[in-house]
Amino acid sequence: MPLGGGNKCGCCQKTVYFAEEVQCEGKYFHKSCFLCMACKKNLDSTTVACHLDEIYCKSCYGKKYGPKGYGFGGGAGTLSMDTGAHLGIRPEEQAAHRPTNNPNASKLATKFGSSDVCPRCAKAVYSAEKVLGGGNSWHKSCFRCSKCGKGLESTTVADKDGEIYCKGGSTRFLNFYCKCIKI
Repeated sequence: MPLGGGNKCGCCQKTVYFAEEVQCEGKYFHKSCFLCMACKKNLDSTTVACHLDEIYCKSCYGKKYGPKGYGFGGGAGTLSMDTGAHLGIRPEEQAAHRPTNNPNASKLATKFGSSDVCPRCAKAVYSAEKVLGGGNSWHKSCFRCSKCGKGLESTTVADKDGEIYCKGGSTRFLNFYCKCIKI
């Protein structure tokens, strides 16, 4: 014990008296100085994590010193936004929405005798995924505006020449469709 009555605080270097003392890894702290060095949360014996002369809450310690990489989420439950570009990895690009007007049934639909074929993807439409619109049966995922790709509902659909489009404006103007098409 140094001269002056008490040990020195590991944080502020002032004297720590017995009534306000917290011990961690052989060091002494004031109760008010026993805080995470990153987020400044109060610590106790169950939440403290030490690294050399630094003290952290377990969450901040994991973010700073925990494992990194695939499967670890950047350490302690954080989401990593690393795309891997520095390793030469190129992210997969989403394909653009491409509507089709293919009236031919798929081989699978023909083989199993399904009478409903989605006009967008030409695959069989089963009752669990069927949406009716424009006089046809569609998959829920294919029931989108032919021009802008917006998802449709029975109240927002308009059809022309076998294709479906989003319908906007009031129901009084039935010829007002999405901004992409003039009907």
